Amino acid sequence: MADPYARLLELFGEIRALEGVMNLLEWDQEVVMPPRGVEARAAHRSTVAALMHDKLVAPELGDVLGEAMAGPAGDDPWRAADLRELKRLRDRAVRVPRRLVAELAHAGSLAQKAWAEARDADDWSRFAPHLSRLTDLRREEADAVGWENERYDALLDVFEPGARAAELEALFTTLREHLVPVLEALREAPRPPEAGPWLGSFATDGQDRLARAVLEVMGYDFTAGRLDTSAHPFTQGTGPGDVRITTRYEEGDLRTGLYAALHEGGHALYEQGLPADRAQHPAGGAVSLGIHESQSRLWENAVGRGRPFLGWLQPKLAEIWPDHFRGVSPDALYRAANTVQPSLIRIEADEVTYNLHIILRMEIERALVAGEVTVDDLPALWRDKVDRYLGLAVPTDREGVLQDIHWSLGLFGYFPTYALGNLYAAQFHAAAREQMPDLDDRLARGDTAGLLDWLRRNVHEAAALYPASELCVRVTGKPLAPDAFLGYVREKFGAVYGVTL
Repeated sequence: MADPYARLLELFGEIRALEGVMNLLEWDQEVVMPPRGVEARAAHRSTVAALMHDKLVAPELGDVLGEAMAGPAGDDPWRAADLRELKRLRDRAVRVPRRLVAELAHAGSLAQKAWAEARDADDWSRFAPHLSRLTDLRREEADAVGWENERYDALLDVFEPGARAAELEALFTTLREHLVPVLEALREAPRPPEAGPWLGSFATDGQDRLARAVLEVMGYDFTAGRLDTSAHPFTQGTGPGDVRITTRYEEGDLRTGLYAALHEGGHALYEQGLPADRAQHPAGGAVSLGIHESQSRLWENAVGRGRPFLGWLQPKLAEIWPDHFRGVSPDALYRAANTVQPSLIRIEADEVTYNLHIILRMEIERALVAGEVTVDDLPALWRDKVDRYLGLAVPTDREGVLQDIHWSLGLFGYFPTYALGNLYAAQFHAAAREQMPDLDDRLARGDTAGLLDWLRRNVHEAAALYPASELCVRVTGKPLAPDAFLGYVREKFGAVYGVTL
């Protein structure tokens, strides 16, 4: 073969195309598909998943990959990254039976519908059988792939390549040990801020107008994406030219829709910023979900809840809701956007308590995958951990174990990437501020172009050229650690609350 690498890219391009089809099927199911379409959609997704698997494990792809890897290494880092990433994907795929791939996709579609119905009805029993089925299938997948220390590692590796549960447990234990005292100190603050300015009656058309204005100023390209609503906000697409996001609005609390849009907008900016000329390459996608999440958390929190950006936002709020926001100062808005109050809902959690939500989810699904607990144990286990970590009682399963969509998709191992994203985001933000001393002044003017350009050059354009751990060192000069995040939390919330942390 004249150029096995070129043939390799052709073959993988077909896999990427099918991946795009699968993403569109998932987006459609969550946004516009009629309820009675779920059975047919399950068949669609099962078929496409099986086709993707067939192409990934095809003998020709294995032969061409072997030839490409045996050839001269050369000095092209992208070629090396493509071969590394494709080998990783194929090595996993060849261990998983085609039947199992199809069953997982089919079960996931049915489970999504059951989860939505169970959540609306606050009825765990409607979803539990589907979760049991998905748990059995994921355990089978983990055993097929193989694992050394625990089954959960084989599932975690899908989302954060190379990560191990025991290592994350040590990292997250450090986080919890430092965050709990911070939370206790803030609870005892003499004059804690209140969320009042964000609460009221806000029509959804005004909220949609605000979300679109914020996304535009962030740099989100609406010619390469769209904004819709769904039960659970998410980002989905087929490549840099088609990246779709959703949010959800609550008329009584403006923060829900605004910060979901900022969060998903951060994900979308990453996807739109990946190198378009490498969209069909194995290394042309996101390197890990921890890095992906760093982009959403950076825009949502470091920018969106920061004093400079909120100073720019206040006139926009007053323009849409003059009676409510005309007399609200940017400082009051900033304090109100940074209240620390343990809450039941993860996506509405503040920056201090958010990681505690992630830690309890990882602990639960890790025990479930290991067979230490059953699906029937989860509602009570959830209540116990929320009480211990957040000091809250969970009145309904809708506000507890049924609140997240992830388990209905069988995404065991996904949740830890949210906490990793917070840590990556803090280090990236600190590096950006150091290299752009005028960043706050720019954000106060609504000028996000400098930050976006910095992220494009340092994070987005790298795609999966380097493993996530190496990318972190290249961008920040340091390996991933909780120090930057904990320092950020102590400085920010100590100032907001007027206490020393």
